[in-house]
Amino acid sequence: MVVHLLVPSTQRTRSGPAEEPRVGFVVSKAVGPAVTRNLVKRRLRHLARERVASLPADGMLVVRALAPAALASYDELAHELDRCLDRCQAKATVPTSLSANTEVDQ
Repeated sequence: MVVHLLVPSTQRTRSGPAEEPRVGFVVSKAVGPAVTRNLVKRRLRHLARERVASLPADGMLVVRALAPAALASYDELAHELDRCLDRCQAKATVPTSLSANTEVDQ
């Protein structure tokens, strides 16, 4: 799975209250037929919903499922998502970085 986390800098942030983080998913036909893609997407959506509170305010997260995600169990997807998010958030805490991303093969 590939995860991209964009954390806007304070100069680019709009005035007003901070928005909640947004999450998007990319599950291509390489993952499998529509039934498999939808299963992977539903699992990732549920996993991300549980983790959205740990994302920075105004952050944008994109999760791209690779072909091995079709064979991964719910627990394996959860482990990979946690690992990718930990790496992204560690990179995002560096003050000179506007965005962080990580690519991890499953």
